[in-house]
Amino acid sequence: MRSVSFTPKTLGILSIIFASFLWGTTGVSATFAPDVNALAIGAAAMGIGGLLQAGLAVGSIRQHYSQLQAQRRYYLLGALTVAIYPLAFYSSMRLAGVTIGTVISIGAAPILSFLIEMVMEQARLTRRWLGATALGLTGIIFLCLADNSTLPINPAQTQLTLGIMLGLLAALTYAMYSWAARRLMQQGVPSRAAMGTIFGLGGMLLMPVLFFTGAAFLDSWQNLTVGLYMALIPMFLGYVCFGYGLAHVQSSTAITISLIEPMIAALLAVVIVGERLTSLGWIGITLIIFCLVCITWPNRADKS
Repeated sequence: MRSVSFTPKTLGILSIIFASFLWGTTGVSATFAPDVNALAIGAAAMGIGGLLQAGLAVGSIRQHYSQLQAQRRYYLLGALTVAIYPLAFYSSMRLAGVTIGTVISIGAAPILSFLIEMVMEQARLTRRWLGATALGLTGIIFLCLADNSTLPINPAQTQLTLGIMLGLLAALTYAMYSWAARRLMQQGVPSRAAMGTIFGLGGMLLMPVLFFTGAAFLDSWQNLTVGLYMALIPMFLGYVCFGYGLAHVQSSTAITISLIEPMIAALLAVVIVGERLTSLGWIGITLIIFCLVCITWPNRADKS
């Protein structure tokens, strides 16, 4: 009987898929703490999760300290963008609505990620990546438009414009810290040390935000449990898996794969919260699945 073996790239892809599944649980989880400020949830999840990553990686960080210092421009850039990302992402959804905020923040990230690679690494556009990204982005748009209840009622033009700008900032920072982490790994820094350094410093930058906005976490055990879950599972465990994946695939590919996050969120909302998904939403999910198949299907180089 022929044994099944996985290449490092395949394992990396599977790790990113698993991380995206964990990230997709954050929306449903947040519904169990409606009194907690969105900024507080983002700061707690990314901040505490980042500090836990740093704690896990202390030994590796010490061992590779000289390498990290030689490449400090990358981890400083990564830490700054890690701190900005959750604040911009949740603020975008608050100002522009969940639909527009999600489409801009998550949908624009693969495109911006490739542009970063093209400028910094002279990466070349491939038909596979372009086709997969187009399918995934279209699927996200359909999925978001299927939930019209999330749209704000006649938002002010200034508020909408600011929400879109913050969504683009969230997409850019997501692409930036993913690229910075991969660059560290390409320079010989192990995944644990690279992710621990970037997310640990980013977590420290988020602690003041959590201090000023997170009082509601202490109002009930349910709120506290939600905060701890989001920090420990989607952010800590999720980004450990994402870091492993980044060590084996390009950041633009990893971010394209993570477009399945809103699909997971929508499916969990149907199963757990009891929301209904229209036919347009199911079409969106189908397109995202095709995106995943397109971007992960092994080519001849992978099979050899």
